[in-house]
Amino acid sequence: MNDKTRILVVDDEETLCEALRFNLEAEGYAVDTALSAEEALTMDLSAYSLILLDIMMGSISGIQLAAILKKKDTTARIPIIFCTAKDTEDDMIVGLDIGADDYITKPYSIRNVLARVRTVLRRTAINVEPLSMNAPVTFQGISVFPERKLCTVNGKEVKMPRKEFELLLMLLRNPGRVFSRDEILQRIWPEDVIVLGRVVDVNITRLRSKLGEYGKNIVTRPGYGYGFKV
Repeated sequence: MNDKTRILVVDDEETLCEALRFNLEAEGYAVDTALSAEEALTMDLSAYSLILLDIMMGSISGIQLAAILKKKDTTARIPIIFCTAKDTEDDMIVGLDIGADDYITKPYSIRNVLARVRTVLRRTAINVEPLSMNAPVTFQGISVFPERKLCTVNGKEVKMPRKEFELLLMLLRNPGRVFSRDEILQRIWPEDVIVLGRVVDVNITRLRSKLGEYGKNIVTRPGYGYGFKV
């Protein structure tokens, strides 16, 4: 196991944190723990390849912490596994809609946790590699230059408002991943108090039109959301 693979366990049960740390370290991972979301937010979260996160904690819940992480470019790509005693379907849907990669209910076996960790790290390995936020992102004839706030299609500049630009950049940086409307709203319109899901649909339609022949690469997954197909 790559000893540079770092995992953070966030849970207000200290005994459980230490048990997970012991077993994960036995598998070859480097493991840190935090007993609250507040403590986790004081850490360099961008350094982790995976976060195991409890939902029911203190002032800041695991759901709220996950939403904070997914809004920041430096931590948005880090996979999250929720470990929680809450096992209703609604809790699972909320967690997955935010962008969690898996969901384990307590009580659980350590063996099950280790298997889930291996699976998520293997599936998301491409997404945990460091990525310069200013590095150009390209796909065939599409080129997006974050630092210059410029998009070109087949060599010609395509003008678009800031939100459209950010939406396109997010999709291109995560090829194959499907984002729900709620997740897109949280990432692209975090400062707006009230934004309807219809706003996402309108911006997707505009992007498809502006990308010409590549518009078809922005795909709709009914009941799930939108993604960029490569």
